[in-house]
Amino acid sequence: MIKATWLGHSCWTIEGGGHSLIIDPFLSGNPLATKKAEEIKADFIVITHGHGDHVGDALAIAKRNKALIIANYEIVAWCQNQGTQGHPLHVGGGAAFPFGRAKLTIAHHGSALPDGSNGGSPCGVVLEMEGKRIYHPGDTGLFYDMKLIGEDGLDLAFLPIGDNFTMGITDAVKAAKLLGAKVVIPMHYNTFDLVKADPEDFKKRVGKEVQGTECVVLAPGESYTL
Repeated sequence: MIKATWLGHSCWTIEGGGHSLIIDPFLSGNPLATKKAEEIKADFIVITHGHGDHVGDALAIAKRNKALIIANYEIVAWCQNQGTQGHPLHVGGGAAFPFGRAKLTIAHHGSALPDGSNGGSPCGVVLEMEGKRIYHPGDTGLFYDMKLIGEDGLDLAFLPIGDNFTMGITDAVKAAKLLGAKVVIPMHYNTFDLVKADPEDFKKRVGKEVQGTECVVLAPGESYTL
């Protein structure tokens, strides 16, 4: 059994098989966050790109939990220089971990780190755990290769819908069609005024326009089990 919990913005915890991951741990300064960074227990931390609202509290969480950071080469090197453990990957590359497997995908966005350092290429990630495949695209615009990402089957996909910095609802519905995931859950919306969006509108449109995909809307702090 896998439990995915949305902590607001693009931050998720994924628990399964005795392992705990957190993705894009932006908690401090996140007005929708339902947990404080010091409450997080994680064995692995996945960072999709270098922006502050995604790196977030990764360093503090990693040091306190002795967690392994998984990200692109540049982000992992930056984190290691600040005293954390890391495993570098890059676009198209994957590796096995105790929880299963992680593979980085392309994403169309930026990736400068909080101090202005080079954050390498922005990425999404496909996680394989307990026989399930989960896709977190990071911050991205729509791209047609999402069809390739979905070809091997996806049990769950998180999709940004907040527009302005990422896909808006219209493009996220197109992304849902390309991915063909069994379930999609919206994220990266309503954290700030610039990314306001109506998740119920997204859910309604997925229901009408995307065959074979269920849309589930969570409030921050709620979980979905698969």
